[in-house]
Amino acid sequence: MPGEQEGAAVPQANKGSWSSFLKQMASFNGDLSTMTAPAFILSTTSLTEFSAYWAEMPRVLVAPAAEKDKEKRMVLVLKWFLSTLKQQYASRNEKLGSEKKPLNPFLGELFLGKWEDEAGTTQLVSEQVSHHPPVTAYSIWNNKHGVRLQGYNAQKASFGRTINVRQVGHAVYHIDEFDEDYLITLPALHIEGLITGSPFVELNKSSYIVSSSGLTARIDYSGRGWVSGSKNSLSVVVFPHGKEKDKHSVLYTAEGSWTDNFTIKDARTKTTIETYNAKKEPKTALQVAAIEDQDPLETRRAWKRVAAMIEKGDMNSTANEKTVIEESQRALRKKEASEGREWERRFFSRAKSLPKFETLVKEAAGGNLEVDQTNGIWVFDQEKAKEAKPPFSKLSEELKDGWK
Repeated sequence: MPGEQEGAAVPQANKGSWSSFLKQMASFNGDLSTMTAPAFILSTTSLTEFSAYWAEMPRVLVAPAAEKDKEKRMVLVLKWFLSTLKQQYASRNEKLGSEKKPLNPFLGELFLGKWEDEAGTTQLVSEQVSHHPPVTAYSIWNNKHGVRLQGYNAQKASFGRTINVRQVGHAVYHIDEFDEDYLITLPALHIEGLITGSPFVELNKSSYIVSSSGLTARIDYSGRGWVSGSKNSLSVVVFPHGKEKDKHSVLYTAEGSWTDNFTIKDARTKTTIETYNAKKEPKTALQVAAIEDQDPLETRRAWKRVAAMIEKGDMNSTANEKTVIEESQRALRKKEASEGREWERRFFSRAKSLPKFETLVKEAAGGNLEVDQTNGIWVFDQEKAKEAKPPFSKLSEELKDGWK
């Protein structure tokens, strides 16, 4: 914002490195994710863990499966999706004081976990399926309620007045009871607060939820910009397929803040039918195997030493520990190339096409697979999951047994 002092939120000892980092970023032409940020802005968490933000409130995730009316079901899917936004894009800011640069996952990196609460058992498998470009794929499922979420995403970052990030990829939410799919496209985002050294995420443009039941939701994002705007704002319209430009066909609307409160209203009666307070909704803790029980490819074990050095603020040791991982990965890629083979993904496979996506994306303006940006079309492979053999953590065996 105009008038903000450069580095105002940066520790005095780090002001010089922060100023240098901003100048380097402004003139950088490559992939911003490869840049090394000052120690105080580095996260100890890898991007493979971010997949868990889709399901930190399992009861909200599974709620649509119990609703018989397709319109009300769409509202519940919308409520669930909007409820994930704070978790995905602002929860780290609250915990850490500002947005941190996450660790860049290596090819084959895994993150496995589960949630246990009144919704039953909800399970997660997240895998880094590509390194160039970086792509994370994930599968989340709850067998008790017959709900599944699968997807993958990559991020393309550029620098203007701020860091702008275009998310490439999608998610598909499926309800067994109704054999119903919901295609979810991903919002664009940018990073505010760079000048002061206290970065936070702001969403912009639009994303869509397109249901095979014949309904579509368009979510428009706006927020605090360079000059004006209210932080973390959203507005939504729900309409039948093909009626996006017909104001009289709007069935539901929603508005508010994705980090605070939003309301969903019936556009025909003007009555409020759903309210949500992002600050009060309780979260379910994710269960992850103890580090000593994890496979070497599981993220918290793989990055343990790097994370420890980041927490100490020891950038030399951080760089050295990262180099150990990076050199090991380069050696693996070189060996694979010499043998004429490619790394075998543990839980995901490439698909030649994705008919569900192709059918539903027609209702989402500008949506397409962009296969060249994600190194393929990635789907959860049930056969691989069933046949996966140790070394894996004890938890991975539970996940495998839970898949049907």
